Amino acid sequence: MQKNYKKYFPIFVLPTLLAFIVAFVIPFFMGLYLSFCNFKTIGSAKWVGLSNYLYVFRDSAGFLSALWFTVKVAIVGVVSTNVLAFALALLLTKGLKGTNVYRTIFFMPNLIGGIILGYIWQLLLNGILIRVAGVDLTFNSTFGYWGIIILYNWQKIGYLMIIYIAGIQSISGDILEAAKIDGANYMQTLKKIIIPLVMTSVTTCTFLALTDCFKMYDQNLALTGGAPANQTAMLAMDIFNTYYNRTGFAGVGQAKAVVFTVLVLVISLIQLRITQSREVE
Repeated sequence: MQKNYKKYFPIFVLPTLLAFIVAFVIPFFMGLYLSFCNFKTIGSAKWVGLSNYLYVFRDSAGFLSALWFTVKVAIVGVVSTNVLAFALALLLTKGLKGTNVYRTIFFMPNLIGGIILGYIWQLLLNGILIRVAGVDLTFNSTFGYWGIIILYNWQKIGYLMIIYIAGIQSISGDILEAAKIDGANYMQTLKKIIIPLVMTSVTTCTFLALTDCFKMYDQNLALTGGAPANQTAMLAMDIFNTYYNRTGFAGVGQAKAVVFTVLVLVISLIQLRITQSREVE
């Protein structure tokens, strides 16, 4: 049987491998080449060396500002979504009445598209701000920042909660019962048993939240559009605006995309290394 699997393995892998090469590998290397060029169309690309990358790292009002804003969103967004999702998972694994209904309700925002969510929360938050302070989300970057945090939490908590629930439910009841017999209180059980045994879920949820924060575009576009003066533009929006909305800056936009890809890859690998080192069998 094992030999048959090995015999037909290439046949089943080949279609997916070809799709991956065509849809990802080839475009990535083409984009990498174009990041060293100045072009309006691919056929008119002219090699300019590192000048695009030098511009990127000098673009304090564009790329660097978007990078810092994205980092701030990621730090608060990752921590808040994971803490709240884990707290809800703990609450909904205690056998409360109507647990399945609550799980469904908390998960539903994740099914709504980012553009729609952005406009919904724009209406809600602008309504509150205009009534209370007489300004809207675009008045200053602080309002836009916390608007994005609120939106992201509302969308993501339910999804991460489901992953944490699966991790908590996989813990053997015998282990929890043994801890109770040994005199451990709830906080000791949580710290010494539950959290270490769900670190696999923590790794997964942290990775998903981190990469989603860095890749966020549609929510950012619908909620603030980068206003005021691109102060709330995240990396994905800055790259899009540079590539499509600035004449003659396609090469710079491509260079930003390459830096963005490498940045997300490195940060994700570091995060995975840190959280996986804390996992227990």
